[in-house]
Parts: sequence; structure tokens; C-alpha cells
Amino acid sequence: MEFLDYAFMQRALLAAVLVGITAPAIGIYLVQRRQALMGDGIGHVAMTGVGLGFLLNTSPVWMATGVSVVGAVMMELIRWYGRTRGDIALAMLFYGGMAGGVMFINLAPTGSNANLTSYLFGSLSTVSESDVTAICVLAALVVLVTIGLRRQLFAVSQDEEFARVTGLPVRALNLVTAITAAVTVTVAMRVVGLLLVSALMVVPVAAAQQLTRSFAATFAVAVAIGVSVTIGGTVTSYYQDVPPGATIVLLTIGAFIALTALATPLARRRARAAAASQSAGDPAECVIPASREAAGRAGV
Repeated sequence: MEFLDYAFMQRALLAAVLVGITAPAIGIYLVQRRQALMGDGIGHVAMTGVGLGFLLNTSPVWMATGVSVVGAVMMELIRWYGRTRGDIALAMLFYGGMAGGVMFINLAPTGSNANLTSYLFGSLSTVSESDVTAICVLAALVVLVTIGLRRQLFAVSQDEEFARVTGLPVRALNLVTAITAAVTVTVAMRVVGLLLVSALMVVPVAAAQQLTRSFAATFAVAVAIGVSVTIGGTVTSYYQDVPPGATIVLLTIGAFIALTALATPLARRRARAAAASQSAGDPAECVIPASREAAGRAGV
């Protein structure tokens, strides 16, 4: 445990734990909305914020947060009003974000491509005290939103039309989800990197779904997986001198494969038990409409 003697590792581990909590916490709603790659798009836009931070000599984390939030709102507006041209507009937004980041950081007096690389793929040694402060504040915001509004966000993620009929402010909640995802991207970029953060938002949720059958259980298991792989990847990167972001993502994919292998025989056993129950003359289970089932699960 000698790595805890170093201040930079203490900061990196704290940031890793916060990332492990926040990324799956918002990722579960993105998976339900079938927007698994939204984090990747926001990561591209956040590059412009990082570049502007260096150019204006301000905190790249806070600047990336502001730019990411604007980008996330624009993505939602394009989704609402884009119609057939929406995919083109999104592509220009994503690639423009990447190009803007590269351009601004090269125009900055203290910027270089090496600085940008640490934000793209994560870097343990460059997590500063100011970064940790920003990450703590932003992570607290994400946790408050994802837990405090879990029922409303789940209902909208499952069935927007049903949520609208029940009186929920669907568009406002969609914006909250998008903005929270943008904040999460900036929380995670110092540990995982902007180009890999989407994997940490999605894969732990997909892994948890292999074993769980309710929203609350999936949420808890996904967060547990996220914290485990971020800590494991951070420690591994210290001892093996490998990139932390890539290590964390590979560990996450490994967890998904392991849980899938474990869940397959369990699913077969459940199927055989259900078939035996049906053949024995037991009454078939009542099928609940998807929208009502979603509303019921939101309270689990």
C-alpha cells in the first residue's frame, strides 16, 4: 500500500472513486434511453472546453464543464427539432468540438498536444488539487440529480409518451439528463479520458443487467462495478506503468464478460424452471404493459 504515501495517488484514487460512482449512475438512464454513445459525443465537444481553458489561462475542468453543458443542450435541441438532418448536425457538432480543442490548445502559450493527450486518455500524475475540488463538487451534483430524481428520470427514459401523459415535464427532464451526462464527462476526463469515458458510463450498466432484474439492483451493482474497476485500474496503472483510462476500460469489459458467462447458466435454469412450471399446469404469469411496468419499477 505504499502508493498511498504519494499525494498524487491519493488524489487519483479519490477522483477514481468519484468517477466510478457518477459514470454508471447517469449511464443507467442513457442505456434505458438507448443513447449509449451520448457520452462519447459530449466528450468530443468537451475537447473545445479543454483547449479554451489553456488558451484563456483558466481551469480546463470548469471550462470543459461549461462547454459540455452547452453542447449537451444543443444535442437535445437537435434531437427535438433536427428531423432528417439531425445526424448531420450532430456530426458537425462532434467533429467541430474535436477540431476546436486541437486548435485552441495549440494557440495557447502554455498548451501542447501532450497536454491534450492527458485529457483524452487520462493521466494519474496530472490530477491536481484544484481538479479534485472541481471533481468533488461536480460529482456531488451528479449524485444528487441521479438519486433525487430517479423516479422521474427512469419514467422518462422508459417511455416518454407515458411520462408525458402522467404530467411529467419530459423536455425539462431530458435536458437534466443531458446536462448531468455532460457534467459526468468532465468529472471522468482526468481519470479515464474524454475518448473512453462513454465506456465507463455504459459497460458497467450492461454488466449489471446480466444478473439483476430491477432498476434499483442494477443501479447498485453498476456503481459497485464502476468503483471496483476504477480503483483496480488506477492501482494497476501505478504498478505496471500503463495508461489508467485504457486499463479501467479493459477491466470493465472483462467484468462484463465474466458476469455474462456467469449469468448464462442461471438464465437457462430459470427458463427450464419456467417451462416445467408451465407443463405442470401452473397459471401463466400476467403480462404487464411496458409503460406501466416501467412506472412501477421506478419506485423500486
